[in-house]
Order: sequence, then C-alpha cells, then structure tokens
Amino acid sequence: MARLILVCGPIGAGKTTYSISVCEEIEAVKFSIDPWMQTLFAKDMTSLDFTLIMERVSRCYDQIWEVSEQILALGGNVVLDLGFTTKAQRDIFVNKANSLNIKAEIHYLDALKETRRQRIVNRNVEKDPKIYSFEVTDMMFNFMEPKFEVPDDSELVNGFKVII
Repeated sequence: MARLILVCGPIGAGKTTYSISVCEEIEAVKFSIDPWMQTLFAKDMTSLDFTLIMERVSRCYDQIWEVSEQILALGGNVVLDLGFTTKAQRDIFVNKANSLNIKAEIHYLDALKETRRQRIVNRNVEKDPKIYSFEVTDMMFNFMEPKFEVPDDSELVNGFKVII
C-alpha cells in the first residue's frame, strides 16, 4: 500500500537529511520545498514577507501534490519535505491523503535551538548538494524560528516524533 510521509520540524532540524534516509529505506520519491522555492522564486525575493513567501509555497504545494497524487495512485511512496511550518499546511495534505484513502504519516523532527543553528552553520559551509539549496542567514533563522507550530498528539496518531 502506498505511503505518504509528511516531514515537519523547525528550521535546521534536519528534515531534508531525514527525508533522504526515509526515501532510501522505503523506496519513495522525495519532494523538498527548498529547491523549488530557490529555482522558481529566489531571483524575485526582495524581502522576507511571510505572506508572500507562503503564497509562493502554496503554489509549489499545488504542483507537488499533482505529481504526488499520481505516484500514490500507482502504489508508490512519497516523502514530502515541505517544511510544514503550520498545522494548517499539514492538514491540507492530510486531507488530500484521506481523499485517496491513505493515512498520511507525520514525522516531526525536534532538536534544540542551538543544535539546529549549528546544523545551519555547517550546511552553509559544506554546501552538500543533496541538502543545500541556499544559504540560511541568521536573519532567516530568527525570522522563521517563531513561525513553526509544533504538532500535537492528535496529528501524530499515524506518525511520531524524532528527537535529533
């Protein structure tokens, strides 16, 4: 049976690294939001306007879901490394999965703020093409830090918390 895994966590938690590992383990197709946003919108971004960023993220979500739905209909597995900053974002995909009779699994990655900050510093230096799409600055880290909404127990019924 097809699996849909939604990987969420605050900035720097290791979502992309974790997603790559899960994809190898369950033979899944991975979609990550960072390269989509970098490729499609980076040249147009002049400020950190959260409303504008989320509108662009939403457009990417629509395109990513269109392909994910086809993969799932064929019995394939999909891992979505889309940030899922808010419960509302996660609910959209949980509901889409429900309409396909698939129980979306939420994998919530958690790590201490300083651990995450150091991961970002390392990622910016190493620029590993598997996980690096753009430099995350201190300003970006601090901007996104308070935006993440931690999943509650009801969201994790089909998933779990991973402590990094």
